[in-house]
Amino acid sequence: MGQRPFINDINIKGMLHAALKFSDFPRAKILNINTSNAEKLEGVIRIFTATDIPGQQKTGLIFKDWPLMIGVRETTNYIGDVLAGVVAKSRDIAQKAVDLIKVEYEELEPVTDMHDALKENSIQVHEGKTNLLEKCIVRRGGDVEEIISRSKYVSKGIYETQRIEHAFLETEGAIASPHNKNGIQIYVNSQGIYVDRRQIADLLGIPEEKIDIRLIPTGGGFGGKEDMTVQGHATLFSWLLKKPVKLVLSREDSIRMHPKRHPVYMDITVAADENGKLSAINLYAVGDTGAYASVGTKVMERVAGHATGGYHVPAMDLEVLTVYTNNIPSGAMRGFGVPQVTFALEGCIDDICEQGNFDRWKFRYNNALVEGSMTATGQILEKGVGVRATLEAVKDEFYKAKFAGLACGIKNTGVGNGMPDFSNINIIIRSQDEIEIQHGWTEMGQGVDTIAIQTLCQETGIDPTIVKVTVESNAGLPTGMTTSSRATVLVGNAIINGARKLKDDLKKNTLKDLTGKVYSGKYLIDWTTKPGEKVDKVITHFAYGYATQLVILNDEGEIEKVIAAHDAGKIINPILFEGQIEGAVHMGLGYALSEDLPMKDGYLVSTKMKDMGILRAKDMPEVVVKGVEMKDPVGPYGAKGVGEIGLVPTAGAVANALYQFDKVRRNKLPMKKAKGKGQRAKPNARPDR
Repeated sequence: MGQRPFINDINIKGMLHAALKFSDFPRAKILNINTSNAEKLEGVIRIFTATDIPGQQKTGLIFKDWPLMIGVRETTNYIGDVLAGVVAKSRDIAQKAVDLIKVEYEELEPVTDMHDALKENSIQVHEGKTNLLEKCIVRRGGDVEEIISRSKYVSKGIYETQRIEHAFLETEGAIASPHNKNGIQIYVNSQGIYVDRRQIADLLGIPEEKIDIRLIPTGGGFGGKEDMTVQGHATLFSWLLKKPVKLVLSREDSIRMHPKRHPVYMDITVAADENGKLSAINLYAVGDTGAYASVGTKVMERVAGHATGGYHVPAMDLEVLTVYTNNIPSGAMRGFGVPQVTFALEGCIDDICEQGNFDRWKFRYNNALVEGSMTATGQILEKGVGVRATLEAVKDEFYKAKFAGLACGIKNTGVGNGMPDFSNINIIIRSQDEIEIQHGWTEMGQGVDTIAIQTLCQETGIDPTIVKVTVESNAGLPTGMTTSSRATVLVGNAIINGARKLKDDLKKNTLKDLTGKVYSGKYLIDWTTKPGEKVDKVITHFAYGYATQLVILNDEGEIEKVIAAHDAGKIINPILFEGQIEGAVHMGLGYALSEDLPMKDGYLVSTKMKDMGILRAKDMPEVVVKGVEMKDPVGPYGAKGVGEIGLVPTAGAVANALYQFDKVRRNKLPMKKAKGKGQRAKPNARPDR
């Protein structure tokens, strides 16, 4: 509606503008950075390099391996590494000055194939450190190879998925400005201002309390704004100049710099007995996490943790590797590793159904997770398991369709894995006509602020038109990244906790009487278990969302309709729910059919949005969203997260639908829409384990 400004809409008196100089090579030693010509350009204020960083040079969400800038005598790791930053009177001048910076390199050979990176004699992306960042192993249920050998039906294949761009509407931006005495204020569009504040404090070598970060509602994120991009640079430049500085990336620079969806290689075997009951799964997967760790280890852990999908599989042998290369980093993206493994699993399930002449809907229904079933991590599910309910929601349309593909999905709500999920909020009575909710979650189009207002008003009966939401670090409400489909559950429960105190006071007082009062609320989940921890009861995540998607083709083999049945526990806002699923199906169809961000020898083949294969509005089929409500015992009013699961089953359902049309099994994404021209992955040599 245009009512809220983005970062690029904001101007501060005396504000300067910055631009960044990126590496020309994916891997090269920096011999010299010559800024003399750039400094002579009229309007240039100052040029910064790595030597200007007063604190720690490296940042990172899990591992601190990502330098803010690469200095002389240091080695670049990908084409998005920053070598210098220019601050000038205008953005155009800053960019012109960047182009005048001359860098002398010693070009080095990069390693860009994740399988090559695992070899003993491979080039090391980070000197003195193996390219294998993490190996996640899950084994349970007995001798999987022996169980598979005894199983009547076995599907085995190599599946590969591609790197893709988030393509959020707004590129990364930040404005930093001197604030109070020896402090700094930052406006950002990131997915976690408190995490940003901690990393920026380390860069500057100052206490977090001197940094005031204010979230500007963000024009899309999808996980791509979890890692630091421009926040650290803009703040460093402003801190040293004592002037306001704005830094907003161009689309090309954004594509070059921020992490993408993981390309994943999967060697998978799925087995079932003569009655069509799943018996075992064996998975070897490798994910290209690129030059820096980002949250790659957690993404690949989700590949393992969701390898059995929406089904109960009693035995498994899962080995999942996270690997450094000199490609653009891979990190968080909607679905967080689960769309990749679900694509592979669902292809195997359809193959088994064909081998045994099993009904594809009944096979899924009979094997679906129910209360008492076990996930891949060993968690026994208790309440609110909605896989079968979502299957029932698409059943009639499935049997009516001539060419149809089915796929089910599961996606965690909350980070879990032994890490705390928490939220703190304040409800401030500013006046009888204004109430402010303060929380730490990022509004990026998904509607978390709307949910916060709804929850407060549901609890108290207050008029929503007098409620506003703010997110700023000086509120002292530390919150993690807005990720893992968890914001609705955590902020909702925290607001319920605070609002009930307000509700009690409103029984004897008016809002005018309560002006100035602050009602704090909090919610903490600290009872999940770490991977591999020896416990009596495994609780990997506090909740899960469940889904089934049905893709229907017409007689020409084109997608005519997608029916997406999703268990949201309790649908708090029907319009936001439908919008989330419709947007996710669009993203899932693009991922399945056309989207790609290929790299060659460490370079992007293209940095143009038009070349990324994103589906346009005219290319979208009809999307029917069906809400299912199997209430979760943890979420507010029984709600579960739906932000990510919306595209988890999509690629699998598309591949299975296309197979019904032309009998070509597709094992590699993107599949394109070429009728009868299925793409098959080329098997790589599987190393000995």
